[in-house]
Amino acid sequence: MKLSQDDILHIFRETGALLEGHFILTSGLHSASYFQCAKVFQYPKHAEALCSQLAALFSGQNIETVVSPAVGGIVTGYETARQLGTRSIFTERQDGAMTLRRGFAVSAGERVLVVEDVTTTGGSVKEVMAVLRGQGADIAGVGAVVDRSGGSIDFGVPYQALLRLRVETMHPAECTLCAAGSRAVKPGSRDLKS
Repeated sequence: MKLSQDDILHIFRETGALLEGHFILTSGLHSASYFQCAKVFQYPKHAEALCSQLAALFSGQNIETVVSPAVGGIVTGYETARQLGTRSIFTERQDGAMTLRRGFAVSAGERVLVVEDVTTTGGSVKEVMAVLRGQGADIAGVGAVVDRSGGSIDFGVPYQALLRLRVETMHPAECTLCAAGSRAVKPGSRDLKS
């Protein structure tokens, strides 16, 4: 059964994964809303349902490998790869730069799909794409569970998202929540230490 945008929002609300407050996003921007996919993916039935729908958007495109950025995209990438019948690898930050570690590599011409849980500016995905292009991979497309940009991100390859919303983001210097005295929290994984 294909999940509608409303169905997907319901899953995020039901699992407590759609947070309201004052947040610092991976991009450094501030927002009053945060999509915590990890809270959705703690339930394998939701991971399977969402990622099977994401995989279906890229079926028949000869994807050989799904690549995702750590940490948030790992489960999304893995389950999407499982649904496509391909391998799954991930990039990590080392000394601040996105890289393939743990013996992961792609071959020149290898057809890859980049998968992320949530995109706002697309910065992490673009870093992953640069790593893959540096190894000569053929990037077939980008997939995400949630696109907070409302579809305004251009990766230069086909981009599909299950849930597309325009969610307000603010630069820290212009943040109305900060101006009102609210303290921002950073629930993401960008600053995890290896």
